[in-house]
Amino acid sequence: MHILIYSYNYYPEPIGIAPLMTELAEGLVKKGHQVRVITGMPNYPQREIYDGYKGKWYVTEQKNGVTIQRSYLRIKSKPNLLDRLLLELSFIFTSLPQAFNGKKPDVILLTVPPLLVSLPATLLGWFYKCPVVLNVQDILPEAAVRVGLMTNKLMIRFCEIIEKFAYKNATKISVIADGFRENLINKGVNPKKIACIPNWVNVDFIRPLTKNNPWRTTHQLNGKFVVMYSGNIALTQGLETVIAAASYLRHIPDISFVIVGESTALARLQKYCLSCGADNVLLLPLQPREQLPQMLATADVGLIVQKSNVIAFNMPSKIPLVLASGRPVVASVPAIGTAAKVIGASGGGLIVEPESPEALAAAVLEIYNNPALATKLGDKGRQFAEENFSFEQAIDQYENLFFELLGKTLPNLARVTKLVEKKSVKI
Repeated sequence: MHILIYSYNYYPEPIGIAPLMTELAEGLVKKGHQVRVITGMPNYPQREIYDGYKGKWYVTEQKNGVTIQRSYLRIKSKPNLLDRLLLELSFIFTSLPQAFNGKKPDVILLTVPPLLVSLPATLLGWFYKCPVVLNVQDILPEAAVRVGLMTNKLMIRFCEIIEKFAYKNATKISVIADGFRENLINKGVNPKKIACIPNWVNVDFIRPLTKNNPWRTTHQLNGKFVVMYSGNIALTQGLETVIAAASYLRHIPDISFVIVGESTALARLQKYCLSCGADNVLLLPLQPREQLPQMLATADVGLIVQKSNVIAFNMPSKIPLVLASGRPVVASVPAIGTAAKVIGASGGGLIVEPESPEALAAAVLEIYNNPALATKLGDKGRQFAEENFSFEQAIDQYENLFFELLGKTLPNLARVTKLVEKKSVKI
């Protein structure tokens, strides 16, 4: 099977959808499929084209059996609404020649956001007469309106039209949480068109490791109780809550907070640390992916943080990572949201009121004072990740979905292999 993945973000971008689509593409290749990826020049999260890709219109690469076809993007480091629109338009127009420059796909998978990518993907589906699977990672424009990122009524209406177009023309829609499914059904999408495939984590790569490791030593955290947030720092998180919570606990010298994120965002947080007197906060830039297991293992507590106005069904991709690392979670998230439901179901963490530094600090202190609780939460979280967020489960679901859309079943060899693997696990 020849699979075309249309994804604005891809390797070597370190966070967001890029690592997930990279793992999916390479995993499908290992299963014997041909995979071609249409993507932009790497730029996230710095919003600056990476060295080696600047000044180029097109780049074609091979990595782990995947053909990666990149195209020019119009990037601004501090984009306004018009800049964001021009960025998406630039990707649409420059990526189409790359998309047509390759073997006819049997199936197309595209990720949104950005919403406008649904236009070229739909065109390709019509041209090649093949199914298009829309992978929805966030509901736009709803999510952007909720956090105040989008206020222009005309732009909101335009995005709503594109959203309806995308849902109508996709052959199948894959969503990452049940809350997404409910939202789409309420918008008139046929339930039979929707498949729920959660985002995943490679549980062999991210696993419980000893806390006393080289990463902890390098950053002078030996002997510390480490409370860690790692990932995107944007309007939906509100990391000021974490810093304020750290300031409440600065009288306990053993406790250190670590925030790992994009350098520009860290500069803003550094000013907030100074204003709060939070001298127990270590701010670090995003780390190389190969250091991720040791970095997560350094934590005694992993943080999930959302503002109270975040749309209820938002599902942070870092949740499977923290759970798989075997560390207890403290989640400062809306109680009715998907994040709270998942963490509650996992039994792997404590859920506190969002944007409440006092509640966050109290939860951290509870785990700090109760090592047995920390171990219990970490073990339950790890088990839940293995049972619900494993990469093997996700890639099997995508592969089955693709074969189903093509009116085929898994090859006999693949079915036998899966049967043997299942029996091996039971034994």
